[in-house]
Order: sequence, then structure tokens, then C-alpha cells
Amino acid sequence: MLNFIWPIFIICSIIYGILSGNLSQLNNSVFSGAQDALNTTMTLLGSLCLWNGLMSIAEKTKFVETISKIIKPVVQFLFPEMKNNKKITQEISMNMVANILGLGNAATPLGLKAINSMQKENKNKKQLSDSMLTLIVINTASIQLIPTTVIAIRNSLGSSNPTNIIVPVWIATIIAAIVGIIASRIVIKLTKSH
Repeated sequence: MLNFIWPIFIICSIIYGILSGNLSQLNNSVFSGAQDALNTTMTLLGSLCLWNGLMSIAEKTKFVETISKIIKPVVQFLFPEMKNNKKITQEISMNMVANILGLGNAATPLGLKAINSMQKENKNKKQLSDSMLTLIVINTASIQLIPTTVIAIRNSLGSSNPTNIIVPVWIATIIAAIVGIIASRIVIKLTKSH
């Protein structure tokens, strides 16, 4: 669908630029937009590489075990099927920590790794397990203490105070996580009752 919508927007913009006599401004915006996109991409790529590297190092140290112990009660409550599987519990913990630190792009590979491990334990390979569904919801609507990706984007776009979004992000992500977890629990109960 987007492959259809975006070309229409682009064609309409070009036609409007020509008809309104703003062709030079259109040309300037194309080149400045490309430069802005490249700068933003490089900033995000640098941030992603840094945090992916740090999370890889953390996986090989006692950090993972320490974090897993701290959030173990939460993980056991949210993922009761996985409480006896230490490897999957650590993968879930790493994904949750990456999300809490606002490393959405770095959290994705960790979440995929946890989902792959859960799929190996899943009895019905054609259907998501309850734990897989819960992880997807938590990964999508995660609480973020430090929204590093958003701060990096705001910084690359010249924001005078890129960190002033922290409190609104806390409020929004806490509400999203609570609503997501409650909704997933309702869906799980409804599917089990049928």
C-alpha cells in the first residue's frame, strides 16, 4: 500500500511545485532533504552500533546475570511458561533492558533471538505461544527510561534541548506498557476459553 501512496505524494508535490512556480525551491528541498536524511541515518547508525556493541559485551559478562536476577520476578510473572528456562529468561531480560534504556533498534535483534528460542520450545509451531505474544507486546510498548534513539534524532536535527522529552516519554511508555500487557492477558484468556 505504501509503495502506491508515496509515489502519488511525490508526483503531486512535483506537479504542485511546477504549477505554483516553486520549482527552484523544490530542487533545493530535494537536495537538502537528502543531506538531512543522510545525517540522521549516520547519527542513528552510530548510536545503533555503539549500543549493539555494548549489549554484546554485556551478554558475555556478569551484567546479564545481575540484570536477570533484578528483573526475574517481573519476567516470571509475565512469562510463567519460561520461568524454568534460564537461557530464554536471560534473552528476555536483555531485550527488556535494551528497551528500558530506549535502544529500540538494538532491542529488536535481542527480541528476535528470544522469539527464536521460544519457538524451539513452542509445541504448536504454527501458532504463537502466550510468552511469544507477551514479548511482542512488551517489545512494542516498552517502558523507556532513557529514550536514546529519540534523543539522538532530536540532537541530529539541531534541537536546543533534545532531552526535554524524557518525562513525557516516561508517561507515554508506562501507559502503553500497562495497556499492552492487560490487553494481551485478556486476549490470551479469551483464546484459551474458546
